[in-house]
Amino acid sequence: MSNRHFKLLMITGLLLYGTLTIFPFLWMLITSFKPVGDTFKLPPTLMPSLLLTDHPFLNFELVFQERNFLRYFINSCIVAILSALGQLFTCSLAGFAFARIRFPGKKIIYGILIATMFVPTEVTIIPEFFMMRFFGWLDTLLPLIIPSIMVGAFGTLMMTEYFKSVPRELEEAAFIDGARTVHIFYYIFLPAARPALASLFVVAFIHNWDELLRPVLYITNDDWKTLPQALMNFVSEFEAEWTLLLTGSFISTLPLLLVYMAAQKHVVQGFVHSGIKG
Repeated sequence: MSNRHFKLLMITGLLLYGTLTIFPFLWMLITSFKPVGDTFKLPPTLMPSLLLTDHPFLNFELVFQERNFLRYFINSCIVAILSALGQLFTCSLAGFAFARIRFPGKKIIYGILIATMFVPTEVTIIPEFFMMRFFGWLDTLLPLIIPSIMVGAFGTLMMTEYFKSVPRELEEAAFIDGARTVHIFYYIFLPAARPALASLFVVAFIHNWDELLRPVLYITNDDWKTLPQALMNFVSEFEAEWTLLLTGSFISTLPLLLVYMAAQKHVVQGFVHSGIKG
């Protein structure tokens, strides 16, 4: 096979993969501008008929006005942003310690921490629930934020491997100039780790934005529910409001796309230098 044919095959494969990947998102967008009766119309129509009416954003109005969607959206933003920022703080500190600081039992502690990646959340969720109830945090956003802020194995692994790639000459030169460890971390390692921090923020944001188990377990008050719980409200035991469900799903997907697009420059570089496949 010639190089020309190989490139053509690669381009065709990538276009096909991209089409299959983006199709669900496009279908959600098209359905968001269709009346309820057109959702399962056969043959299906690609024309969003609501755009030709006086109320093209009818489904969006129903989602926000009748379902309190804005409140759920704000709650999800609070949880995802604070959890992601908290992980940047704790995982960067832990990663720096494991990569550059010598202390007794470092390899054992690091091994135990990494081993927790193989423990599903469902295994520890029951004792975690009793802890949250003991602290009086049920029906608040704290049980969704605090566990995520704690040092995470994946984030620590990413930051540790990235900090190991920072040349030791920079650290040694700073020590010679009289800089302390905290100054070296803040002025040398953190600026150098911007790609890894951006990658970790995106991963943590997406994970906490999509989290469903903890909200369902800890939140019963409607004022503190998040978007995944709100989407569940569109599906009942006997029927499902598919048009509103897809409209809500489209809205909940937009922040994920915006966050990734904003950090896209650094994400690939962060995973490459940390040696972790995304």
